[in-house]
Amino acid sequence: MPAGEKVVATVTGMGERVSFKSNGGTCEGYLADGGGPGVVVLQEWWGLVPHIERVADRFAAEGFTALAPDLYHGEASTEPDGAGKLMMALNLQTAGKDLSGAVDFLQQKTGRTKVGAVGYCMGGGLTLVLSTLRPDAIAAAAPYYGVIPWASAQPDWSKMTAKVVGEYAEKDGFAGPDAVRALESQLRELGKDVTLHIHAGADHGFFNDTRPDVYDAACAKTAFDRTLALFRANL
Repeated sequence: MPAGEKVVATVTGMGERVSFKSNGGTCEGYLADGGGPGVVVLQEWWGLVPHIERVADRFAAEGFTALAPDLYHGEASTEPDGAGKLMMALNLQTAGKDLSGAVDFLQQKTGRTKVGAVGYCMGGGLTLVLSTLRPDAIAAAAPYYGVIPWASAQPDWSKMTAKVVGEYAEKDGFAGPDAVRALESQLRELGKDVTLHIHAGADHGFFNDTRPDVYDAACAKTAFDRTLALFRANL
């Protein structure tokens, strides 16, 4: 992520903090219950900060049951250095269990088998990972400028069954157009239903309205509307 990047906290509050089972342990998260299909909302590298809670609120306001799991288990950062350290220290085996537990929780909460996944930055990468870990459940996936920085976390793409509609940025130094097109081609060659959109002129993090340095309201609206359409058609 670019040097000097900083996130500004905002106040949220439609949902509630919940705990759910995670393969023998527990994980906490933020649940915003809109009464409809389940959607896992995956954090940026900052952690489960108020911005991500507000994103979950937005999906709930559109009729979805949104759960944002706390993959850092209580830790968060407002500075890039701290966020980077938290991301690289993330135990991927534990994170996988937490993600699967979130899927199970939403299935039980909603009574529906199909679950959606959406994530931003690190969470965008984990959205793709989750679609390969739980192909039995993840029917629609929306990675936003998804980055998979861990060599040990490269997914087994053959397991993916979800329809994927991703949102990426032309000026992204981490998941740039060349890498996005290569991933899209790779997945399509495997027969996957994948479309990765690249927003012209947008920077990494364009959806985050707490970061005026990169936020792009027009691109964010286009992306959010497209993600809603994806979930409504497939969940």
